Amino acid sequence: MANRLAHATSPYLLQHQDNPVDWWEWGPEALDEAARRDVPILLSVGYAACHWCQWRAKKRSHRSRSGDV
Repeated sequence: MANRLAHATSPYLLQHQDNPVDWWEWGPEALDEAARRDVPILLSVGYAACHWCQWRAKKRSHRSRSGDV
C-alpha cells in the first residue's frame, strides 16, 4: 500500500502515516479517485490529543480488521 501521508505537512496526518488504512489527504486527487472507483469517502476529522489518547488510538488503528473497513 502506498504511504500517501509520508510527505504531509500536517502533524496530525503524519501521526497516521503508518496506519493500515490507505488514507489520502483531502483534495481533488482523493475526490477523483473516489468517483473513479465509485466508493464513499470516509472523512476523519481529528486532532492531536494527549499521550494516552494517542496510545489508545494507535492500538485501535493498528488492528488488521480496522484497516479492512
